[in-house]
Amino acid sequence: MVKKAHIVKYTAEELDRLIEKDGSRSDWEKAAGMTDAEIEARVASDPDEAGMVMDWENVTVVSPQPKAVLNMRIDRDILDYFRKTGKGYQSRINAVLRSYVERKGREVRRDP
Repeated sequence: MVKKAHIVKYTAEELDRLIEKDGSRSDWEKAAGMTDAEIEARVASDPDEAGMVMDWENVTVVSPQPKAVLNMRIDRDILDYFRKTGKGYQSRINAVLRSYVERKGREVRRDP
């Protein structure tokens, strides 16, 4: 099966400039005026959704574990780096630490 290659990648800044220049391509007024049946029909006709079946009868909700509060000393340049990445920098620090722990966990399990 050959897929059409029409993937275009943009940075967040490029997308912001495009939206500023051209406006949003979404017609939110039209979307707000659609009935549930119309929305379902559009989804059903989308080839990316073909064959997708949602089993809402057996869905489970998994709540994330609460985060622990931590007061930690960290090198200023490291903290500055993450802060410059913007909102959510603490979550990114957590993601980096999680990646490290998961990697080290695999290494530990491999050692006899």
